[in-house]
Amino acid sequence: MLASSMTPVSLSSLLFQLRACEMVHSHLSKQREVITTAEHTLLIFTEGQGFLHSDHTFFPILVGKCYLLPPATAYQLEQEVTRPLGYYRIAFSVVHLADQHMPVLYQQTLLPGRMELTAHPVNRLYRLADELMARSDRSDEHEAFTQQLRFQELIGFLLEQNSSRGKQTMSTAQDVESTIDYIRQNYHENMTVGQLAELAHVPSWQYTPLFRDLTGRKPLEFLTEIRVEQAKDLLIHSDASLRDIANQVGFSDEYYFNRRFRKTTGYSPRQYARLLKSKKSVRDWTGHEVEIPVQPQRIVYIGETFNDLLALQVETIAGGNLSWIDRTMYRDKLKHVQDLPFPFTPDDLMALGPDLILFASSDEDEYNQIAGIAPTLTFNSFAPLGCRLHTLGEWLGKGEIARQWLEHYDAKEAHMWQQLRTVLKPGETASVFIHDHGDRLFVMGVSGFSSALYHPHGFASGGKIQEMLAAEEGFSEISEAALPDYAGDRLFMLLSEKPDSRLATQQLLSSALWKSLPAVQNGKVHLIEAQQWNWGSALVRENLLHVLPGLLRRSS
Repeated sequence: MLASSMTPVSLSSLLFQLRACEMVHSHLSKQREVITTAEHTLLIFTEGQGFLHSDHTFFPILVGKCYLLPPATAYQLEQEVTRPLGYYRIAFSVVHLADQHMPVLYQQTLLPGRMELTAHPVNRLYRLADELMARSDRSDEHEAFTQQLRFQELIGFLLEQNSSRGKQTMSTAQDVESTIDYIRQNYHENMTVGQLAELAHVPSWQYTPLFRDLTGRKPLEFLTEIRVEQAKDLLIHSDASLRDIANQVGFSDEYYFNRRFRKTTGYSPRQYARLLKSKKSVRDWTGHEVEIPVQPQRIVYIGETFNDLLALQVETIAGGNLSWIDRTMYRDKLKHVQDLPFPFTPDDLMALGPDLILFASSDEDEYNQIAGIAPTLTFNSFAPLGCRLHTLGEWLGKGEIARQWLEHYDAKEAHMWQQLRTVLKPGETASVFIHDHGDRLFVMGVSGFSSALYHPHGFASGGKIQEMLAAEEGFSEISEAALPDYAGDRLFMLLSEKPDSRLATQQLLSSALWKSLPAVQNGKVHLIEAQQWNWGSALVRENLLHVLPGLLRRSS
């Protein structure tokens, strides 16, 4: 039955059931498709700019905006040409448990007069949506039940913040968040939870739970971690006594400092200093024998597979050209990592004070320019995922983490391809293309998105692409006339974020040559946002395991 009353009901009388969760990326077409919701629909925007049109009004779309649409709502999304949209689309049903009546399907708006919702901190909303996406396989009954619990947390978070008392809750959360910055800047001073709560104008009993929601730590645990991190740097780069270091970071008692440091790191301050100052010799990709710290603390990574380090729980101080991070699900993990400009200069690196530089290039001239700044290792970012993680694990003391991560990943990858046996034909081939640097066309080899496709139980690589893989070529520039020589049974076209390259792709997709390809005629074409998915790095590869099945089934 459908709820017939137009009178808003109490949220406590409603039950919520997740129906679908997907990540959507806009295509090249400028035509605004009219979409009508079949169920309650939540849109959470993660990238791009534009407008949402509905019911003769429009709302601005920016990163972090979210909109809640009731069933039977017609809407259109208008994107800026240079900033394509990326967003979560979550569909769910609502049941009303009316007094003395049978349960009825509730089709009205949940928050009268509210379509645009607020969320603070927005990173929590992204985290909850990421968890729904990463665990979207409902074939396991217990996992499907757990997925519903995750959805309850997400919808509860939004409804609380946007109900009548939600504005006060959000304002309070912002006040508590301001004290996090205060702690970072004044960690060396004495402070109590009561003082921090007073600074936030929040009762002490309420302050600690809110602080934990924002940081995952109690206030004094967070303060201790900040102090220990500062002490680590002083232990390595200062000759001061333990008492002086303890006082500098805010510990009035040297013995208490020793105890807290050991509990946080597993080492006493003196043991830690000796360990950090010890060295080991390793051989890098291009044959350099380099003395590096056993436990490097100020790592700079310059290369395409930055989040290999995230998979290994390696902390870095800077990375090369990280502007793309803000448009992906990893922004929260890297908010304290400095974006190294591209092209960078030796002075840029010198200012960071690194104790280890990982350099994904075989250019010996560039290597010689930076190797004098800090120990520098060349790294093959085009190597297979397993090879890369084992190498980094050995260098950085994360060997066991690398082994466990790869074991888990290999099991999930095998399960995914097993599920897709009914979708893919034996020996089915695939090709990946992209326009870049204007209208130049490239076919992908062992790097980027294509590295997730070629697998003993996945896609084969036919013709000239097989030659590229054998030669371990990351990519190769081709002419459009050569497309048929590289085109497989299924085509993946990566969409560049650069307007001129995106236009070149649009023109190719409209050409007679493209339309003559068998994969195009058979409807086996997929358009993929390059900025999000054209990476061969560990966490992107892991997330593709959840995205590929739905992508391939839609055209099968």
